[in-house]
Amino acid sequence: MGTLRDAKTYGGVGAILILLGTFIPFVGIVVGIAGFILVLLAVKYISEAAGDRSIYDNMLFFVIVAIIGFVVAVLFVFTALLPILGPGFTAPTSFDITDPLAIFAIVTILIGLAIAWILSIVAAVFLRKSFNAISAHLGIKLFGTTALLYFIGAILLIVGVGFILIFVAEILMIVAFFSIPEQATQPA
Repeated sequence: MGTLRDAKTYGGVGAILILLGTFIPFVGIVVGIAGFILVLLAVKYISEAAGDRSIYDNMLFFVIVAIIGFVVAVLFVFTALLPILGPGFTAPTSFDITDPLAIFAIVTILIGLAIAWILSIVAAVFLRKSFNAISAHLGIKLFGTTALLYFIGAILLIVGVGFILIFVAEILMIVAFFSIPEQATQPA
């Protein structure tokens, strides 16, 4: 069983890795996954310290649904582009929008992105439940603010503004984890 001190360290470092993973080419996905694992571990420790299993369960659901959304988006885009690229994986010399393969690619990509968008909203609901409970148990309102910004950002991903809000939420997540006290305060 970890302590709040461990949660502070793992969560803060994990949140930094999640943010860095967004900007590092090629290995960024590995860095981001490592960050998610550390944040998940931190939330598990907070859940144990608070005596509230739902904190960890909701965070676990967030991670699972987020991963499924990412995989769905990648699979749909790959499926859409495979027939266009052909067996040699070379870019076509021209792109005709009336070509049935082009129409298939566009529709498939749009369906995949729509499914990923819906799953990102569902994931954000679970993150919000987890972070709101952390905020209530530890008295750190920044977790609630982070959750709200992330949720609104997930909804607004469709218009692009959501990426900025999620970026801000990731920064606030770093600050929120590093704001965790080393030991739980005892009620007076």
